[in-house]
Amino acid sequence: MTKREATRQTRQQDVLVSLGFTSGEADALRRISLTLHRWAEHECNGTIERDATRQDRPFWSNPNTGRHYVAPVADRERGALRRLDAIVTARNVRAGWVQNAGYYGVAPSAFPLSHYVQGDPRGAMLYILRPGDVPDGADVDSYYSRGVSIY
Repeated sequence: MTKREATRQTRQQDVLVSLGFTSGEADALRRISLTLHRWAEHECNGTIERDATRQDRPFWSNPNTGRHYVAPVADRERGALRRLDAIVTARNVRAGWVQNAGYYGVAPSAFPLSHYVQGDPRGAMLYILRPGDVPDGADVDSYYSRGVSIY
């Protein structure tokens, strides 16, 4: 790891900690982003596909020959998204937010956060959205890059 990369990772972790995540959760968010990025690369290259006839389970495919392999693939995307939801929910609960119940505490990071996963592997896959990052009534697909990118 270069000094520049270490500095970037430290700054990213500091921002996430200032938003109310623990340092362990910040590391987990980074690993989730890397997992989602690798998964999106495989889907974009055609090496992993999903098929409705296989109950939406992923399978390996060779894009050069068109051959599909019967062996199942561990669905790392589904697990990563489940962990992401759990981490963001845990942070919101710690900050005093309970789902659909409103604000209960007075913590410095006491505002609800959400997340956005963009499917294009050419950039950051995961964004943490704060209130105000997406204008009211606007589509999150147009404003997600205003959030904190995790890469």
